[in-house]
Amino acid sequence: MPAGSEPTPGSGLPSLPHTWRPVGVRIAVLGVGLMLFVVCAAAWFGFDESVRDRFNLLQRLTLLLLGAGFVACGWALARARVTAEMEALVVVNGFRTRHLDWEQVLAVHLPEGAPWATLDLADGTTISAMAFQGSDGRHARDGVRQLRALIDRAGSPDS
Repeated sequence: MPAGSEPTPGSGLPSLPHTWRPVGVRIAVLGVGLMLFVVCAAAWFGFDESVRDRFNLLQRLTLLLLGAGFVACGWALARARVTAEMEALVVVNGFRTRHLDWEQVLAVHLPEGAPWATLDLADGTTISAMAFQGSDGRHARDGVRQLRALIDRAGSPDS
């Protein structure tokens, strides 16, 4: 094998910064959200003028607030990500962002059948890493392997 093709230590690690995002959740949020909007708009404009006139202001505001709630939930689900930077790991779940020093993160796990990965922290707690959805299959497992390698590299004495 030529020298240039030999694997180097740490190969397979992503270059930093690197961001992992869920695939299936983002497709579902976009697809279902778009379909729900089209169906609701078609139903609203499909009503006769007399039916639309029977909706009072409070009912119309309620429908708009429900729509805004669906958009907010979809936004929270779709923005999940984990970003590995040189000095820290940034975990975004829903509307919460956590900046973790590499020393704080001990391990990452995605057990068979789990909805998403979890991170074990040095203080004995765990947090979810919703960027790695179990439903994403191989994509999630590969991302967890890459993150695990980065965690191992950060924890080694020669890093």
